Amino acid sequence: MILGQMAFLAAALFAGAAFYVGAVEQPARLFLDDRALLSQWKPSYKRATVMQASLVVLSFALGFTAWIQTDRPGWIVGALLMLANLPVTFRLILPVNKRLMATDPTDAGPETRALILRWGSLHAIRTALGLAASIAYTTAALT
Repeated sequence: MILGQMAFLAAALFAGAAFYVGAVEQPARLFLDDRALLSQWKPSYKRATVMQASLVVLSFALGFTAWIQTDRPGWIVGALLMLANLPVTFRLILPVNKRLMATDPTDAGPETRALILRWGSLHAIRTALGLAASIAYTTAALT
């Protein structure tokens, strides 16, 4: 089923990108001083938002369609896990993002660093959801 494979690919790309941010980019930026930390985070966040949101929507739509066509529960489970990124983002991560985006880098300080640390912890939820969706899609493809 090509649609299911494409759903898996989008979920795996999402999970991989989210993992990269949490395992590589976030730890590296934490070595910067508070002003540089925020200055690096802002454009990174803007660029990642477009990519990650697109992958969430694409994976959900493809997984949902694969479920409609096959009635295999793994497709809808994976699709819903990908979709779960939206409420996690809007309810948990977006308030932190807004505070960080509203902060001028010249005003960055310990509170900014604490917010970016919080953002990193919350972002790990997105990684877990992407990995779980990928596993669900794999299960659907193998049954």
